[in-house]
Amino acid sequence: MTQLAQPGSSVSPADLRPALTLLTGFAPKATREAADLLTRADPGLITVTHDLTELLATGTVRRIVRDGRGLIEDERITLEHGCINCTVREDLLPALVRLARSRPANDIVLVLPPSMEPETVASACSWCHVDGAPVTDALRIDSVVAVCDPATLLDTLDSDQDLADRRLQAAADDTRSVADVAARQIEYADTVLLWAPGSEPDYEHTRLAVLLQRLNPWARHLVVDMAEPSWLSSRIRRSGRFDPEAPEPYGRGLEGYTVGCHEPEPDCGVVATLYRNRRPFHPERFHRALPTLAGRTLRGRGHLWLAGQPDHIVAWESSGGGVSMGDMGRWLAATPDDEWDESSPERRVNADLHWDADFGDREIQLAFVGLHFAADEVAAVLDACLLTDAELAEGEAAWREYPDPFQGCFESKERNQE
Repeated sequence: MTQLAQPGSSVSPADLRPALTLLTGFAPKATREAADLLTRADPGLITVTHDLTELLATGTVRRIVRDGRGLIEDERITLEHGCINCTVREDLLPALVRLARSRPANDIVLVLPPSMEPETVASACSWCHVDGAPVTDALRIDSVVAVCDPATLLDTLDSDQDLADRRLQAAADDTRSVADVAARQIEYADTVLLWAPGSEPDYEHTRLAVLLQRLNPWARHLVVDMAEPSWLSSRIRRSGRFDPEAPEPYGRGLEGYTVGCHEPEPDCGVVATLYRNRRPFHPERFHRALPTLAGRTLRGRGHLWLAGQPDHIVAWESSGGGVSMGDMGRWLAATPDDEWDESSPERRVNADLHWDADFGDREIQLAFVGLHFAADEVAAVLDACLLTDAELAEGEAAWREYPDPFQGCFESKERNQE
């Protein structure tokens, strides 16, 4: 087994709550194998899995609970609404709390199905109550571990399929793509495993390890090439690596964190580039550039601003040749002073430190990762989308009148109230 990063911080021994490890990934077989390896190291470890095969058709979920000694529960539950969110609220969280209370000496591993994103579970744990008490009174999330199979990783990240194409959608209106979900699982994790037990280290594994590090540079990375239970358990269990206060990957730049790494020279063919600029994008030119940006790279994330909509932050995600953009709220420069306290202290401090006389806290921060693309060419495409000196001189009132293909695309409650 190859270790690619140093261990994270440990948890205070005074915290007696059972530790919950989330195993996520778009490789179910590898994820189950990782869970089995952990229970071999600790037979008292409880493993919880959910089979969502019948969720959409009948609203039924199968929950299986095991430990290293055998089966504990195997139940089918019919939910009022057949979707991932109700699965989490109505079955998963109550089951976790019940297990934590009935077996307080045993930690829990939750093996997530491919279509369930760990952020959904972590968020629900942070605010949901069970039997009138917060979920976090009964247990704590210790680590979020993404398990990646080298045999399928590249095809998954480059897939142009939606979850529905593989009958993995979490609800009837679930339009998420395979590549988006897989990338988010990797980016949200605090620990990333390249799962290759029994394989000899080779160039392809090295290339994929570099790719995973570029996709999630803030995580701990491990290459598992031997099925040795105690080695894996000692590096994953009770690591305390999960940070519930960490910002979303594409919103990290707003709070002063990097949204990615800048490694423009290929390493095993893997290229990563970070693009930053204060000027806004011209909406029409940026719209025309979308296929080029998404087509040349495997993954992109970050935030930006458009000249035609200068009050609002736009989130950016690209993967599998597709693009996802959404509203992230107002820039502080467009927010009344008495509403600044609604933003995090980190964001306010970051804005103060980098305030621009012309644009305030408005800034483009985009990170791209892929194979064999030229970082300078991507930067040139983005530069060509920026407002020119002459367009900047026209002023904000003129920008708002520009033809904007994105107009109405980023609806939110806040925008509807404007």
